[in-house]
Amino acid sequence: MTVRNGPRKAEAIFAATLELLAEHGYDKLAVEAVAARSGVNKTTLYRWWPSKDALLAAALRDSGLFAVDLPDTGSLRGDLLTVATQIHRLLTSEHTAPIVTATLTAGPRRPELGEVSRSFFADRMAREEPIFERAVARGELRPGVDPVLVMDLLAGAIWFRLLLRGGEAGPKFLEKAVDTVLGGAA
Repeated sequence: MTVRNGPRKAEAIFAATLELLAEHGYDKLAVEAVAARSGVNKTTLYRWWPSKDALLAAALRDSGLFAVDLPDTGSLRGDLLTVATQIHRLLTSEHTAPIVTATLTAGPRRPELGEVSRSFFADRMAREEPIFERAVARGELRPGVDPVLVMDLLAGAIWFRLLLRGGEAGPKFLEKAVDTVLGGAA
């Protein structure tokens, strides 16, 4: 993925940022180390991103590592199941799970990461919005349903099961989570 109006080596910069985050954690992530690993001058990094947090936000948002495909299966249930499967993959993949864990564990100690999370999830929700627009147009979802709440409930269930409970969240769990969110618990 190429960043418009960004440095030529944006992908190498993002890859270095995320690799170093996974290897050393947020507190030891340093712009100087990103510059060295990516082969870019430190001043170039600061020209595009004024802080470590800005660089991390860009890497999480714009790196191809966290790219997800916007599904169009023809049904809201199918689309949400596809999204849930992609979330599961991001939380369990050997390439992405350490990055997620490092970001989450640093969050409570680093208020600056709040903006990184808000930026990442706002971008993600903007990309998922068409799923809900299509569902309303097909009559599967009543107008006015909050898509952010739906995604929070669905993604939250997956995150909680995998990262906090340490449990399994395989295909059957994902189906039950989607069906519960769509049908309600009662």
